[in-house]
Amino acid sequence: MARPPSVHDDELYDRLAEVFRTAGYEGASLNALAESAGLKRASLYHRFPDGKAQMAEAVLERVHRLFDGLLKPMRTDTDARAGVTRSAELISEFYGGGLLSCVLDTLPLSGAPERVRRRAGAVADVWISAMAEVARRAGRAEADARAVAEDAFAQVEGGLVYGRLFGDGGPFERALTRLPDLLLGVERA
Repeated sequence: MARPPSVHDDELYDRLAEVFRTAGYEGASLNALAESAGLKRASLYHRFPDGKAQMAEAVLERVHRLFDGLLKPMRTDTDARAGVTRSAELISEFYGGGLLSCVLDTLPLSGAPERVRRRAGAVADVWISAMAEVARRAGRAEADARAVAEDAFAQVEGGLVYGRLFGDGGPFERALTRLPDLLLGVERA
């Protein structure tokens, strides 16, 4: 009978994500990944026979699942503004108020295989598409909805880069505060 894993999948993926988040793909050494995972390199390879690329893909799949939860209010709330606001709050919590880097930003940097870069792009597109969909539900034309969603994504991700560079989550938080108005239009009193 096989021995149960000493670290469960989601916990393992979260530990690996921290290494990829801080070091990027190329900078994430197998030793650092194994140490963060609390596993020996052989155990890591047993779980991920395709090596670091498979680890990165597992991390991105975990991020995708987490983002499904973060974006759920935006997707499902009948009050679009309330849903976007709640998703923005969840995103802020997830990124530590803008002080944590994003694996969508760091992972696909130099050295990442094309399949990892494509997967990161697909996860980002889920986020952008959710924002575009709520903008469409609020009455924006399809092309405009996509454009404001892309702008919103760039502002939020830019805020994360700023937070990492300067240790200040202010621009990230402001981007999230503006998210409802950017996606849905300015609310008239």
